[in-house]
Formats: sequence, structure tokens, C-alpha cells
Amino acid sequence: MNDTLTETDTDTGNPASLAERVRQTLVTTPEAQLPLTYQQLATALGLRPPGTIQRVAMALETLMREDAREGRAFVAALVVSRRGEGVPAAGFFELAVELGRFPVQPSEQAAAYRREFAEALRHRGHGGLPT
Repeated sequence: MNDTLTETDTDTGNPASLAERVRQTLVTTPEAQLPLTYQQLATALGLRPPGTIQRVAMALETLMREDAREGRAFVAALVVSRRGEGVPAAGFFELAVELGRFPVQPSEQAAAYRREFAEALRHRGHGGLPT
């Protein structure tokens, strides 16, 4: 995974880190609007096809790695798939397990996600952005 993902800022044309823009969007979105779907996040960022969801997913993976390194709640937990039961896509769970933050047993992952989501909400304004 490339930790230096960049994307052109659609408003200014200046390069900006997509992962940084994703984090900023997630920590400033009103709590009542969370979780966002991958598509809602892509739209909020002004991303255009092709590959908008893939770019969002890659940026979220970058943020998960950063959050794991820094001991923070996964801000990526605030983004869910529009399909299914209001949880992130499978890649979120796979990476959470790989990073040692979620149990390996799939039957235990929904509860781990609910805890992570609550923790991410709680910490959005308190250390949700790196210093």
C-alpha cells in the first residue's frame, strides 16, 4: 500500500493528500450524518470516475495503518458499504485483523466493529487529526 496517495484537489487544482482530505472530511462531518457510505464520501471529496470507490478505499486503508501506528481509533470505521448491514466492506475487516486490532474469528468482528465505530465517534474531535 502506498502511504503517499495523492489526488488533485478538485476545487483548486493543487495536489493534496487524499488520505488527509478523507480524515478531515470524516472528523468534520456532523455526527448525525455518520456513518457515510463510500459513495457519499467520494461525492463529498469531489472525486469523479473512474475508480472513485477504489481510491476512497485505498485512502481509508492508509488511514487505518496511520491510526494503528498512532494507537488511535480507526476513523475509517465511520465509512460503510451501502450494501449489507451498515458495516464497512470486507477489506476493512481484513486489514483490521492484519493490523492486530480485530479478532480473527468473523463471528466476533461485528461486535469489534461496533466498539471501533463508537470509539472513532468519541475521538473525532480529540486527536482524530494527527498533530
